[in-house]
Amino acid sequence: MEMKKSADMTLLETLPPDHFLFASESVGEGHPDKLCDQISDAVLDACLSQDLESKVACECAAKSDKIFLLGEISTNANINFEDLVRKKLLEIGYDDDAKGTNGHKVKVVCILEKQSTEIAKAVHLNKSELDLTAGDQGHMFGYATGEWDKETLFPFSHYLASQICLKLAEVRKAKIIPWLRPDNKSQVTVEYIKEGAIIKPLRVFNVLVSTQHNPNISNEEIRKEIIEKVIKVVIPKEFLDEKTIYYINPSSSFVVGGPAADAGLTGRKIIVDTYGGWCPHGGGAFSGKDATKVDRSAAYYCRYVAKSLVHHNLCHRVNVQVSYAIGLADPLSINVDTYGTAIGYTESEILKIILENFDFRPGNIIKELNLKRPIYQKTAAYCHFGRMEKEFTWEFPKANLILPKKS
Repeated sequence: MEMKKSADMTLLETLPPDHFLFASESVGEGHPDKLCDQISDAVLDACLSQDLESKVACECAAKSDKIFLLGEISTNANINFEDLVRKKLLEIGYDDDAKGTNGHKVKVVCILEKQSTEIAKAVHLNKSELDLTAGDQGHMFGYATGEWDKETLFPFSHYLASQICLKLAEVRKAKIIPWLRPDNKSQVTVEYIKEGAIIKPLRVFNVLVSTQHNPNISNEEIRKEIIEKVIKVVIPKEFLDEKTIYYINPSSSFVVGGPAADAGLTGRKIIVDTYGGWCPHGGGAFSGKDATKVDRSAAYYCRYVAKSLVHHNLCHRVNVQVSYAIGLADPLSINVDTYGTAIGYTESEILKIILENFDFRPGNIIKELNLKRPIYQKTAAYCHFGRMEKEFTWEFPKANLILPKKS
């Protein structure tokens, strides 16, 4: 018996040999894992607002009417954690049991202790600013690509996925689509062309949106409103055509969402937080961690380095990796991969340019990117990268690079 093929599979078979598809996903601020990321970063910001030297490693777990805060915090700040959690839930839109949890009456359980003295001594106690060491071992990545614009230098597929989730929140809160509820996910597949080593997006192949909604809304209305008021507002019209396929709430009904439908946990959306699958990930999450944790700060710095390289036309796209050991300031390794797109220099020469222009010691990263500020709640939804927010210092390339003279 011949297998019936979907429209996507039929179109996939017709792709020219130099074309390929790449999909990236994102989740909205009401997704239970993202909810936990935002609470963790709300705790971090609250501590930094009162004490810039706060050391925070705060995890959050959520299920139905309970929120758990777990981790290690050393700070002089005085925080009412229950009020903080309730406020964040209500900001996101969880104000009724029917939506998945209720910020007015949620139970908050705190299991928070002070940072280990062994870690404190190894990382920051009795050390000058630039002598701070890495708060843990690990390897981090940064990526930049000039595939579609000269400002964000960010993967097109993941930019669109993130922006769709952001637009869902905007139209919900503005009551443009009043029947939306906070939980949602998106996924965008882009058709790319490869011209030698250079890649460029051609069109959007398909779009998937799953969004929580009030009961008694028809699937037809959900589909129409999401396509017209979200997708077509976000995606530039030149990337949509009659072949683009839309999947809107393919599970049919999505009334129960948030922590009532699925438990949430900080750090479970690390690809959503970064590059949508376009480069490797070291595995360390960002949210709830102060900048002495290189999982976060060094990942930001690698993005800063990568974006600076592409901005200054040293390559078309690039992946930068760094690795650390706890208690040591200098990184153990730095790697650069331009995917064969280096311009004017070899990769070994670009590595030398990185070493000449960038200082990967944690203390310098914190100073150069100004990472002691309470700026982190904004990062915890809709991606840490590809957003030209003034607080996101890692998104603004280094103005000038010292380059070797060419013979």
